[in-house]
Parts: sequence; C-alpha cells; structure tokens
Amino acid sequence: MSPTPTKTRPAYRCAECGWTTAKWVGRCGECQAWGTVEEAGAAPSSLSRTTSALAPSAPARPIHEVDVEAARARSTGVGELDRVLGGGIVPGAVVLLAGEPGVGKSTLLLDVAAKAAAVSADVSTRGSGRPVLYVTGEESASQVRLRAERIGALDPHLLLAAETDLATLLGHVDAADPSLLVVDSVQTIADGAVDGAAGGVSQVRAVASALIHVAKNRGIPVLLVGHVTKDGSIAGPRVLEHLVDVVCQFEGDRHSRLRLVRAVKNRYGPTDEVGCFDLHDGGISGLADPSGLFLSGTRHPVPGTCVTVSLEGRRPMPTEIQALVAPSTLSSPRRTTSGVDSARVAMTIAVMQSRLGVNVAGSDVYVSTVGGARAVEPAVDLAVALALLSAASQRPLDPRMVAFGEVGLTGDVRTTVGVQRRLAEAARLGFTRALVPFQGAADLQAVPGLTIRPVENLGDAADAAAQAAATGAKQM
Repeated sequence: MSPTPTKTRPAYRCAECGWTTAKWVGRCGECQAWGTVEEAGAAPSSLSRTTSALAPSAPARPIHEVDVEAARARSTGVGELDRVLGGGIVPGAVVLLAGEPGVGKSTLLLDVAAKAAAVSADVSTRGSGRPVLYVTGEESASQVRLRAERIGALDPHLLLAAETDLATLLGHVDAADPSLLVVDSVQTIADGAVDGAAGGVSQVRAVASALIHVAKNRGIPVLLVGHVTKDGSIAGPRVLEHLVDVVCQFEGDRHSRLRLVRAVKNRYGPTDEVGCFDLHDGGISGLADPSGLFLSGTRHPVPGTCVTVSLEGRRPMPTEIQALVAPSTLSSPRRTTSGVDSARVAMTIAVMQSRLGVNVAGSDVYVSTVGGARAVEPAVDLAVALALLSAASQRPLDPRMVAFGEVGLTGDVRTTVGVQRRLAEAARLGFTRALVPFQGAADLQAVPGLTIRPVENLGDAADAAAQAAATGAKQM
C-alpha cells in the first residue's frame, strides 16, 4: 500500500518580522504591521515530518573549557565608536549602522577602515597582516577615493571595490582574506539567485544571511551600512535587525556639526552608551569632551541663561538653556522652543504662573539650547524654569551654577537619575554651585570644589539661585 501523499497548503509570511500563518491576514500577528503579510510558497501541512540526526563535527565541551580569546573585542581606532560597541569590535561580529542620508555614515566607516588598515600595516611588517576591504555599492571607486583623500583615509592596506553583485563581493572576500569588511550599503547588493530588485525584502534577507555566514565562519568583523525610512526606522525586513549582532543608530541635525551614535542592540556590550562625533570639512572626528559645543563660552552674567547637565545614555552632557521673554503685540503670544520639549516648557510656564505668580501671559517666550543640542529629559525642567525666571526679571544667574531636576505640577522639584554623574561632570567643567532635588540629596557624595544645594520646590530654587547670583556678584 503506497503512503498517502502529504497535502500542502499556502503559507504566508510577514515581510517585516518573518511571522508565518496558514492564511492571509491584513495585519501581522507578531509585529502588528499592516499590509506586510504575503504568500511565501507552499508549506507542508503535516506536523509529523522529522529531520534525521547527524554526527557533530566536534563534541560539546564544558563551558569553562571554551576559549574566549577569539571573542575579545579589538579597538577600531575610533575611541567614540569603541565606547558604543563596548570596547571595540569582536571578530566575526556583524554591525549594522543606520542613519539618514547625508548624516555621515560612509565618512565614519571609511575613517574606521583607514585606521584598521593602518593597524594592519603595522602587523604586516611582522609578516601576519591582512588588508581591509571596503565594498561600495552606492558610489564609484573614484568617488570614494576622493572622499578618502579629503579626510586623510588613504592607506595601501585599504582595498576598495565597487560592486553590487553578492557573488562578486564574496569573490573579493576570498581573494583578499580581509581582517575587516565594510559594505556600503546592504540595500544596494543583490543576489542573482534570488528574485527581486536590490533593496527588496528577499534580497536584503539573502545578502545579510550570506555576509553573516562569511563573518562567522572566517572570524571577519563586518560593518554594514543600512538605509532608513522616512519615519526613521531601518529599511528592509525587521528580521535584519535580529540577524546582526549590533545595531547602531547614527543621528544628527543637518544644521549642526554634532553627530551621535547610539547602540540600539548590542550582544557584546551596553546599549546605553552614546558616541559623539564632530562632522567637519576635513572628515569626522570623535569628541571625548563635547561640552564646548553646548556651552556659549561667556562667563559674564547674562539674563535668561542657565546651565544643566543632561544624560545621553550613561554619558553626562552639559547643556546651556537660553530663554527670552519679550513683550508681545499679538492676541496669542508666541511660545517657541528649539532643542527642548515644547510640552514640558508649556507646563513649566504654567507652574511658574500658578505657584510663583510670574505672569508671562502677555509676552512672547522663546526657549532654546546652545549648539543644536537636544535636552528633552525631565531633568532639565529646573534649568528651563530658572532661565525663564531670569529672563522675566532681567536678573542674571550665577554663571558658575548648574541646576537639574524635574518640576512637577505642584511646583515641587523631583529627583532624577544619575545625579552623582551630573555633579562630577559639572565639577570637572569648573562649576562651583549646583541646585539638586532635595529627595535623595542625603545619599550624595561630596564633590571637591562644588557646593551642592538641595531644593524642595520651585520657590526654594528661585531663592537659592538669587542668593548664588548675589554671592557670585560680590566675588567677581
């Protein structure tokens, strides 16, 4: 009696996360995306199919006998990128760097490739160096050569290839046996064995899988450039983020030189570190101390300014808040903000009017940060309130004072995270006074050269700021 043939039924797969279902639905049951479920071919309906066992190539070993030296992170030569990656890049790791067009992704990775090539050149003098391979699919080799010359990234151990075919790219890897592979970008490479244009869901999945296979088998770290959609998410299937080891987001305003790199996913290190870079005409360079970009540099008293210390991940970032209160002839006065949360500024203005009696209802109010910094965490509320009070009264604050804390609707100053790190950064920059929330202040450690003043509410903070301004004026 012949066996009954296994019946098949259509299978449908989500293009974003890879979730499968037996029937078509308009919305993915896993990632809740609309219109991403499409037919993926036929799948057997029988659940009794099994896979025969194979003998392993090597027996399983006790975990304490596994060698960890091969997985040690190695420096990329760029300190700020090493900070984000957790000390460097691990051999065999696949890093996806995503960002908007023109933010500086290619410039950063070309600089990383040149520094890695320089290290390889030093090793090659001892007879064991391997080159660095940079594959571009968006530009010609001559265009990349011009950028490398402009940023000083020319090195004989840096190999450059302009390819868009996956098979040819893998051939370059076989021929060069690089110590580092950079692919710019994963959306421009196509696999001839897979249907669809480059950048499509199936193509991106196939290219990423092939590059990850090469990285793991040969121990080659791979840096991939990824495009983003108009809403800021990484283009392509969501499964791409699950396949790679590290996902970094490259952020920056076109009108500012500052660029930030954040680790959204990191299998080898923390995800709350931030790398700061300065993008200029000569290329891109790391900023170990970015305070100069966010402080105006003036140390004479000016009404409407207050310095705070915000946190980007675990990194303290000093930021100067500037406020201006001007008479208005409009029936609805302006409320304009830049770099701060407009909703929290409006709430702070309402608390000032209700709890302190400061009336700015008939005035235009402008609040901004210096240098294009973004300070949107609640801890900057106190600095915003003090800057507004100073601007409304035309009385300058002490320029050597910092303030941070969340202002509640009752006017109280609530505690925030990372107060000790903020105080240490303020002291390092030469500030002598700090207004901090009263709650938790007893557990703070003393910081040399910094006078810490706990405040319970906004009125207490205004009095402390006035006293600090009077004391500072006498000392000047």
